[in-house]
Amino acid sequence: MSRYQPNRLTPTIVVVTVCLFYILTVLFSNGGDPMAFVLLGSRFSENNPHGNEGYDGQFAYQIALHPFSAAAHLDIPAYRYQRILYPLLSRLLAFGQAGLIPWSLLVVNVFAIGLGTWATEQLLLDLRVSRWYALIYGLYGGQLLALRADLNEPLAQALVQLAMVAWLKKERFLMMVAFSLATLTKETTLIFYAGFLIYDSYTPEGIRFKSLRLTSWLTPLPFVTYQLILWQWLGSPGVGSGGAGATSFSLPLVGWLEIAQVSFLAFLLISLIVGPMSILPAFIGVRLSLHSLRQGQWHPYIICLLLNSVILLCLPTSTFREPAAMARLTQGLVVSMLLYGGLIKSRRVLRYSSLWIFTAVLLLKGVA
Repeated sequence: MSRYQPNRLTPTIVVVTVCLFYILTVLFSNGGDPMAFVLLGSRFSENNPHGNEGYDGQFAYQIALHPFSAAAHLDIPAYRYQRILYPLLSRLLAFGQAGLIPWSLLVVNVFAIGLGTWATEQLLLDLRVSRWYALIYGLYGGQLLALRADLNEPLAQALVQLAMVAWLKKERFLMMVAFSLATLTKETTLIFYAGFLIYDSYTPEGIRFKSLRLTSWLTPLPFVTYQLILWQWLGSPGVGSGGAGATSFSLPLVGWLEIAQVSFLAFLLISLIVGPMSILPAFIGVRLSLHSLRQGQWHPYIICLLLNSVILLCLPTSTFREPAAMARLTQGLVVSMLLYGGLIKSRRVLRYSSLWIFTAVLLLKGVA
């Protein structure tokens, strides 16, 4: 694996530069106020049932602001509190100062996007493909949307990328720590942990069970323990299909098709975005991963591609009907497809994966 050379232009430098420029643009459009990234809604911040809802980043802000008493300002407290690492790090970085927390939320996310891009470079270099494909990771629209709205995804996915780098270096303990922290940032990172667990659990010959290392068993322990704490503290565990108004997971594509029962026009408009961004790539991911597994290829990247593809197709209606939410949850598929393309040395897969960069145009057309 090539050493990182800080004195040369790299995808990480490009991505961080774009992120900083984007932040400055948003700040300029909002009078320099970092609260523009929080997207507070008076429905929760002021407990006004007739107020506007705001967006999910407001819950990370509230937890960072009031670590032990934010429940009154959260839609589903246990669900939001389970994503504790991002607001906790932001509070620590701000030294608990309320006026600094909006800035620290931004700093953590910019650092996380840069770190995740760097880690993706290392994964691509290990696969002997161009490190510049890491731009797909760093400039994906869902990633930049998370930066715009103070969301958990950049830190969560960066920790997953670091876990995979640790796996390459056979640093099992570091891998365990990174995956454990990722699950405390966003529960969807368990998909990647499951992919590596399946890889560790079975041999490719006849898919026979094999003994697991202790680190494989210990990885989810902090997450499970924290869920029990939330259950005792807030009356329920945090795991669920979403915040207020969320519907349940469904059979593949049922959640998407149910939108048409409410409004066929809305179904068509939403499909124009989520179809090419999420649904079609997920189908392709299922086909490619199953084909590789049938050919006897046994690799965690392939398993992660299959899991991310299948779960994306089974998302609830409440997620399918929100393109921004779909963009955020498609990030795991983007990463998996990118690494799969590098693994099998497919220029076609890598080139088509580059199209995900254009989602930034669709999702970030406004900066106000």
